[in-house]
Amino acid sequence: MALAARKLAILGATGSIGRSTLDVVAQAPELFSVESVAGGRDAKALAEVAIRTGARFAAIHDETQYKALKDALSGSKVEAAAGPQSIVDAALHPADIVVGAISGAAGVRATHAALAQGRTIALANKECLVCAGGPFMRTAVETGATILPLDSEHDALWQALGGADARSVEKLIITASGGPFRTWTKPQIESATREQALKHPNWSMGQKITIDSASMMNKGLELIEARHLFGVAPERLDVLVHPQSIVHGLIAFSDGSVTASMYVPDMRVPIAHCLGYPERLATNARRLDLAELGSLVFETPDSTRFPCLGLAMDALKQGGAMPTVLNAANEIAVEAFLAGRIGFGDIARLVSRACEDARRVNDDREPATIEDALAVDHIVRERSRTVLASQTLSGMVTVQ
Repeated sequence: MALAARKLAILGATGSIGRSTLDVVAQAPELFSVESVAGGRDAKALAEVAIRTGARFAAIHDETQYKALKDALSGSKVEAAAGPQSIVDAALHPADIVVGAISGAAGVRATHAALAQGRTIALANKECLVCAGGPFMRTAVETGATILPLDSEHDALWQALGGADARSVEKLIITASGGPFRTWTKPQIESATREQALKHPNWSMGQKITIDSASMMNKGLELIEARHLFGVAPERLDVLVHPQSIVHGLIAFSDGSVTASMYVPDMRVPIAHCLGYPERLATNARRLDLAELGSLVFETPDSTRFPCLGLAMDALKQGGAMPTVLNAANEIAVEAFLAGRIGFGDIARLVSRACEDARRVNDDREPATIEDALAVDHIVRERSRTVLASQTLSGMVTVQ
C-alpha cells in the first residue's frame, strides 16, 4: 500500500527530537510537508528550519525573541509569532500528524489543544502524560484522537506488542542504559559534577533529559507514561539496565515467551515508525549487526544508588497527582543542579521533600483537567523554589 502524503506540525523543531524528525522528513520529501514549526528560545535556528522546510507558520515560546524571529524570516512567506499561545496556534495548524516534542507546560497545553481536535499526535513530550496523563487519555477517548508513542522505549513496546491482546501480557519492560554512572558507587554519584552527568554514553540529547538519564529519573517518568499509553497496572511495568541500548523494550507474555524491539541507538527509527505508520519508512540509520555485537548485557536497576528511580516508581504506584508533583520538583532540581546551586545527590532530596510536602497538604489528588494538573505543577515548582531559597539541602529529608 502506497503511503499518502502527510502534513506535519512539529513542536520542538529545534531540539534533538525535532532535528531527527526533520532528517526523516528530508529522506522522503515526496511524503511529507511541514505546515508549522515551534521552538523555545533559538529564533535563528527556528527561522532556518521554517525556511528550509517551507513551513507556513513559525512560533517561538520566548516572547522576547519575536523581533529576532521576525527579522530572520524577513523576505520569506513564513508567518512569525511568539509567546505561549503561539505554540498552541502552531499545534492547531492543519496537519495530519502533530509531533509533540516541545518540553514543559507549553508542550502540555499545545499538544492537548491538538488532541482536543481529534488529531494524530506523535508524542515525545513527557510532561503530557506524567503531569496530566488522566486528562490527556480521557480527551483522546472523547475526541477519537490517536496517540503514537514516539519515545524510543514506548515505540519499542508498541512494536513488540504487535497488536497482541493486553490480557496475554504479563510484563512491559523498558530498558535503561544506566547512564554515565552505571558502575559508580553511591558516594561517587552523590558528588558527580555537571560535566560528568552530561556525558551520556549512548545518546545525544538535551541537557535536562541527559541529567534525568544520569539520575535514572527518566526511566521512572517513562514507566508513568507507559502506564497511561498502554493502560496497564503499575505492577506489570518494569525496568532493566541494558548498557548497549540495543534492546529498547520487551514484552513478557503469559505463555512464557518474550518479544523485544531492537535497533542501534538512533531516534530516527521510532520517528520513522510513527510518521509512516502503518507502513514502514526507509531510514539511513545504521543497521544492527548482532554477530558483530556479540553479546547483550542486562542488569537489575539499583534504586539505592539511583534513588530518583525509586521515587518515580513510588509516585507511579501512588497515582493521583504524585507523578505531577514528582515531575515538577525534578525539573526545578535539575535546573538548580545545572546552574551549580545544588549537588547531584541533592536532586533526589529535593524531589523527596516535594512529594512529602504534597502528601502533607493534600496536593496529591488526581487532577480532573489539564488546568488542574498545571495548577499543581505551578504550586510544586514555587514551593520547591522556596525550599531552595530558604534552607540548605542538608535540612531536607535524606533519601535512603
